[in-house]
This record gives sequence, structure tokens and C-alpha cells, in this order.
Amino acid sequence: MMTKILVKNGNVVNPGGKSGKLDILIENGKISDISEGIISEDAQVIDAAGLTVSPGFVDVHSHFRDPGQTHKEDIFTGAASAAHGGYTSIVLMANTIPTVDSTETLKYVLDKGAQTDINIFSCANVTYGMQGKELTDFDALVDAGAAGFTDDGKPLMDVTLVKTALLKAKALGKIVSFHEEDPSFIENNGINHGKASEHYGIGGSDRKAEISMIERDIKLALETGADIDIQHISTKEGVELVRQGRKKGSNIHAEAAPHHFSLTEEAAIEYGSMAKMNPPLRTEEDRKAVIEGLKDGTIEMIATDHAPHSAEEKAKGLLQAPSGIIGLETALSLALMNLVEPGYLSMEQLIRCISLSPARLYGLDAGVIETGKQADITIFDPAEEWIADSFYSRSSNTPFKGMKLHGKIKKVICKGKIII
Repeated sequence: MMTKILVKNGNVVNPGGKSGKLDILIENGKISDISEGIISEDAQVIDAAGLTVSPGFVDVHSHFRDPGQTHKEDIFTGAASAAHGGYTSIVLMANTIPTVDSTETLKYVLDKGAQTDINIFSCANVTYGMQGKELTDFDALVDAGAAGFTDDGKPLMDVTLVKTALLKAKALGKIVSFHEEDPSFIENNGINHGKASEHYGIGGSDRKAEISMIERDIKLALETGADIDIQHISTKEGVELVRQGRKKGSNIHAEAAPHHFSLTEEAAIEYGSMAKMNPPLRTEEDRKAVIEGLKDGTIEMIATDHAPHSAEEKAKGLLQAPSGIIGLETALSLALMNLVEPGYLSMEQLIRCISLSPARLYGLDAGVIETGKQADITIFDPAEEWIADSFYSRSSNTPFKGMKLHGKIKKVICKGKIII
């Protein structure tokens, strides 16, 4: 049976294709027409008047904790959280229990992801058990569907091993994503060494932890020609290193998390473990540098680093509580409120950062509304207010809980079906 959906009267913001006041016709899961004044009598009509219509959002940095820690999140609850945040494609990180260092675990994740309403992809690990000692079987993992490689959650300290990994990834056409925190500069992770650490009377995490690793990995990427993704960048120096690196090679890429362009270490003082994350929230100067990096294209992607933890875990106290916050359901609002509304980014720049750029960098067939392609579309009201008082995620660890935000997801279409 033929299914048709007609999205009418919306303001289409589509950096990789047609934009403007356009209608979109979807037939049998694919985009069949993008133009003005489409008429289809047998289609289900979505009136998007006054709303923004964009490609489905793409997040290349999420943790769904499945397998191993499903009390925090599983693939189904993570997918629901993603959909209600406007995301239709997710690339999962590999620091599960067991880690995604085998084709068996990767198959488990991808098979379970295929049962959800969205598109689930996964990175595989760079090293077995994330121990930083022995490279995984890159060839077998790519054949099994790995979207890229990362040991996110742990830095890779062995320079020779990293260089070998980059050369293998380059040969396979895959990106390597780096968690940039040298533990030798960290006394207590998750809290910035500065005002926040002084407030708590601890050593915290020095900015040099990130800077030194970014400097090293850009150098290695330029030597090998491999594509790298500097994850969740948090320091002004790190942004500048990427800026200069990109002038030397187009294979240098970086992502910014919404919390790093929305909050500073003041939030860690106010919210405690609910604002504890790796790398930590830093200074206002750093926050502004991240925004400037997004503005001038140094940082190409916004990635949520969605990191669910249980209430019991976050209540253990600052030093014992795990780092990380959920982010999929608040990402759009934070980007609108901190990037678009103040005039730092246009709506087109924002949509590029959360759809087209991450999809292209990870080689995903997503991030654009185009005839013949799978219909993944997000429709939202950039002005509508909502209270972040409940979440579709299994966890609710975020300093934004209870806050009034604006930017409300209204409809999401994925694989040609209306999923919210």
C-alpha cells in the first residue's frame, strides 16, 4: 500500500539542498518532490505554517549504555529520547560493557538499533577493552558496519599506536574520534581547575589536559592524512589549535557539546554533580571561544555527548559521582537560545552543524532533504516555550531540568514515517 505524507507551508532550512517556503512530498518512505504549491489529494497533510522544517538532526556522539548499564539507558529509551529531541540519526559511542571491540557486540547494538524508529549507527573501539594497548580488528569491524572508531571516555596515550590506528582508519575511509584529556594533568576529573576547583577545595582538571592532547593528535593527523574528530572541545586554546590545523589540512574536524557553549564552571558550583562532565565546564572566555569556533566554521559539528546516569549515581557526591549529562532533548533549545537568538549563528548555520556536517563527516546517508533520499525530517517551532521537567530518556541528569527553554519539536519523520 502506497503511503504519502505532504508537509506544507513550512520554512524549509536545508543547507545541502533547496530551502525556502516549500512543500515536501513523501512517498513510500522517500522524498519525491520539494517545490511550491504541491497538491496531493491522497496524502496525509502536515501543516507546518510558521514552523521550521529541517533535515532530521544527526548526533555523532551519544551514549545509550547498552549493553551493560541499561539501568541508565538502553537503545530503545535512547532512541525515544533522540526522536523527541528531533534526532533521526545517532552514532553511538563504544564504551559499553562489554566494549564494542568485537563484531559480536557491534552486531548486538546495530540489530537492536534496527528495531527502533530512528537510524542507529555505532562506532567501534580503537583498542580492545579500551585499554590503549592493542588495536581491534578494524577490517572486520568496518565489514560489520562500524561508522568510525573511538575509545571515547579514555584518552589514547601511546603515540605509535595512535599513528598506526590513524593509518588503518584512513585506508578504510573511516574517521577516528578522540577524547582529549591527558590524565597527568587531572587530579579530579569533571571539574575545571580554576574557580570551580577552588570552590570545592580540590585540584580539578587542568585545561592543559585537553590542549596537550589536541596538539598531539592534530600533528599526527596531518602526518598521516587521516580524518579525525576532536570531541567535545572545551578550551579556547583547543579551538585555536583546530583553527590553525584546519588551515594546514581539511582532515581536521571538531565537535562542540551544547553544555560547553551554554554554561561555564559557575554551573558546576551551582549544580554540583549535575554539572560534572568530562571535559569540564570552563570559563566564560572558553565558552565564547567555542561559540566563535562554531561561527567561523572551525568547529563543524554540534554533538550532544548524551551521557545518562541514574539519580543514585549522581547523588553519591561530587568526587564519587560519574561525569556526564543527558543532552538529546535539550540540544535544539540550547543552540537556539545561545547561538541563534543572540545572533552568533544563522538558522542555516545551526542546521548545518546538527545535520549536514556530522552526516557527511561520518559518511552517513542523512542530513539533507533531497528527492530520492530517505525522508528524515524534523519540524520545530523556534519560539515555543517549554519546561524541561520530564524526559523520554531513562535518566534525568542535567542542570537544565526544570528550566524554561524555547525551541519545541513538533513533528519528526524518520524513514518516511511520522514517529512523533
